Amino acid sequence: MESLRTYGGVAGTERAAERRAALLGAGLELLGSPTGPGELTVRGVCRHAGLTARYFYESFADRDALTAAVYDGVVADLGAEVLAALEIAPGTAQAQTRAGLAALIGSITEDPRRGRLLFSRSLGASPVVAARRAESTRWFVDLLTAQVREFYGISRTPRIDVAAELLVGGVAQVLTSWMDGVLEVSADELTEHCTSLFLALAGERP
Repeated sequence: MESLRTYGGVAGTERAAERRAALLGAGLELLGSPTGPGELTVRGVCRHAGLTARYFYESFADRDALTAAVYDGVVADLGAEVLAALEIAPGTAQAQTRAGLAALIGSITEDPRRGRLLFSRSLGASPVVAARRAESTRWFVDLLTAQVREFYGISRTPRIDVAAELLVGGVAQVLTSWMDGVLEVSADELTEHCTSLFLALAGERP
């Protein structure tokens, strides 16, 4: 492994971080490709990143480790965007719900690679992606449950648990169909439809 000494005014740790970021970017480009991750090999990733294999193994044990890191990074960024949107939205149920859904749908609209990574049926065959999707679904269910409890100031109940599972799983299916072209609606229309259904389940009047 390359010594992490300073070279050209840039510390070795910084260069290593830049190489890792380049590999993650290449991984997202390949995993989120409209044609599927056919070239997701160490060689293919390195070619897209403009790096040699030695630098791949500097950051990742194998391509599965890269896939997991790409997926986790997308989910972390998406979660941060949703929480940021909720933070600045007005404190009504309608505004909060719309803000969270708009952030989610807007994110995969602006960068379809994210949407394909999270919701594409073709990628679901990958054991690594399938496992990460299960974990991220649980994370979003827990996030929604926590937000609902905080907003209404209520304790956790079986109804809240069931509703959170239904809503998160339902949105995932809706987004899968939307990205596949089955649902022919705009991003704004999709946000409004989902918002109305969320509010209806919560017993809120739109």
